[in-house]
Parts: sequence; structure tokens; C-alpha cells
Amino acid sequence: MIKDLTQNTPIVTVAYNRPKSLLRLLGSLNNANYPNKDIPLIISIDQNDSNNEVLEVANNFKWAHGKKEVRYQEKNLGLKNHIIKCGKISYEYGSVIILEDDLYVSKSFYYYTLEALKFTSNKSYVGGVSLYNHKLNQHIFSDFSCVEDEYDNWYFQYAASWGQAWTSLQFQGFLNWYDENHTLGLKPFVPKSVLDWSDKSWLKFYITYLIENNKYFFYPKISHTTNFGDTGTHFDYPSTTYQVPLSYSEIKTFTFSEIEKSKSVYDAFYENIGLYTILNLKQDELCIDLYGHKPNYNQKKYYLTSKILDYKIVKSFARGLRPIEANIIENIKGNELFLYDTTIELSNKSKKNKLSNLLYNYRAISYQSSIYLAIKLTKQRILTFLSAKK
Repeated sequence: MIKDLTQNTPIVTVAYNRPKSLLRLLGSLNNANYPNKDIPLIISIDQNDSNNEVLEVANNFKWAHGKKEVRYQEKNLGLKNHIIKCGKISYEYGSVIILEDDLYVSKSFYYYTLEALKFTSNKSYVGGVSLYNHKLNQHIFSDFSCVEDEYDNWYFQYAASWGQAWTSLQFQGFLNWYDENHTLGLKPFVPKSVLDWSDKSWLKFYITYLIENNKYFFYPKISHTTNFGDTGTHFDYPSTTYQVPLSYSEIKTFTFSEIEKSKSVYDAFYENIGLYTILNLKQDELCIDLYGHKPNYNQKKYYLTSKILDYKIVKSFARGLRPIEANIIENIKGNELFLYDTTIELSNKSKKNKLSNLLYNYRAISYQSSIYLAIKLTKQRILTFLSAKK
């Protein structure tokens, strides 16, 4: 039986073979603020013949804010099935917070999550709550930030894996869909970079579920988790690529937006769908592709992109403001972003400027680093040329 949403949402840490990571996460959880001393902590450890140290960390940890429970899986589930099993804990409590062991939380993460779960619990367009806030477009590894409005949240058709929460109904909606979709096949409206992930990825399936059912994940403007990128299932070596600024608010009240009032609603390609309204075009008329990552753009009459293509330019914009869509919102004139009519072919070769794209996406690079990079690239090209001549 699925329970209703409660004030005492359990925190579930997902662990496998990283004892130091788990200990760091548990320490940040103990240092956070909570509304009472009855917060359930569940440490779920996937079976591994050599993870006795992880089990020791879990058993020895003193949880200061309620009851602690260690759940050691009897057989190895793998990350996807482990996350799904942990998600089902929402059925026991009405909701659940899931944290993988290489994360770190803000002091106010629990208050944010409770408020977000309550706010979204009756909204059919929300498929889950993120504690993490993206600062990187993961498809093309370029700078990303959402539009700032008067609210503390934004909407993204992309599920979160670096700190997420579900009500029982939100998670049940996914599982009902997943029972019929254990394989995905060709999905033209799902980013290829997502479809290329292994079927062992639960996130791949959840993102597809959101897209196919026109649902969104609910994201904070300021992150309440950050990712250390420790060596493990996701990373072959430590990485700070996904580190983001963490909220240092002790306890905060939040102002959340309904999706129809938000200026920060994004599809799975990190594209702001508010631009349809700004340009007075319908979704079946326009493909928004400012990051240049969408396939099959020419299936629609109009195409808004940073690419240089041989179609008639209806309107062009600069690429100076951040986030990138602000240039269209503010109608900044220029020749770096283009609205094409794809029914009319016309040469635009003279407008190509790869350097402009590079300089926009990478905010700063030192003179020494630029010289080093130029030398390395030149050597690589020379070696490639010489090997081809052999």
C-alpha cells in the first residue's frame, strides 16, 4: 500500500564501494538542519564481496537526527535496479530523498526538499524533484544557466541523478511506464547523448519517460547538492566537472512557480521553450536549437540556431548575453544566432565564425594556457599529417 506524503521524508544514501565518499556524505547530512529529531536515514548498500569497509562505515555512523537503518542487498543489483528499489521506499513513507555516495548536501537541503515535494505533489506535469542545479550543458559540455525570474525554481525535461526526491505517486508514474518500456529503441526526440548511455542507466529511462509524457523535473535555482565525481560507476577517475555552487542558507522560505508562470522551462536539450512565445511561433513550426544539438531540425519550417546554414535568414541576433536565450528575449541585434526559413535555400558561407562560438562557451583562459594549447594542437596535427603520409 502506498502511503501519503509525510513531514518525515526518509533520506536514502545509495552506496557500493566508496567508503570515504559515503563517510563524507553522511557527515554533511549530520551537519544539515532539520525540523525535528525524527528523520529516518536509510543507508542502502549494494552487495559486493569486497565492500566490508563500506558496511563498517554505515554501521558505525552515529545519526543525530532520528533512526538509522542499514539495508545490505542480498545480491548485487547494479545501479539501475538499486536506485529503483530505493525509489520504492517512497511507497513506505509517501516520499523519499535519494543521494548517491559521492554527493554533498547543503545545510538547508531538507527544508528545500520538503517544500518542493509538497508544492509538486498535486502537479501532474512534475515527474520528480531535483536537489542539484545544472551549470553545464552535458550534451555538448558548454556553459549553461537558466533564466532568472522571481522564483526559486525552474523546470527541466531531464531527470536528476545527483540528488533527487519523489513522492510515491511521482515514482509510481515512472514505474508504470517502465514496466512497458524495458528497451527504448530509436527515440528521435530523446537526445542521442542520452540514448547512447548503457541500458544499465536508470536516468536514461527516466528522461525518456518525462519526454514521452510531457513531464518535467522540478529544479532549484541554487543547488542543494554538489557532486565530487569520485571514481566509481560514473567516473573512471576523480572529476570536478560537475561541481556547482552550494547553497549556504541555513533555513530559507522558498517562492516556487507554477509552470505556466515560469520563464525558466527547458526541454531535454537545455532549450528554453518560452522562446516559442517570444518569437510568436508554434512548436510545430519552430525548432529551437541554440546549442546546435538537435537532430531533424528541417522537419519544421523555422529553425533557431547558432549553426551557419544555407537557408534564408528571417532574423538574426548577437550572442553576448547570458544565458544564451537572453539574446532573443532582449532582441539583441547581431549575426551569431539565426532564425531560418528552411523552405528557402540561400548561401550564408560568409557568416561562419567558429572562434565566436569558442569564446562564448569558455569564459576565461590564461595567456600561458592558450599558448600551451596551441602548441599541443599544432603538434597533434603535425603527427596526424606525418602518420597519414606513411
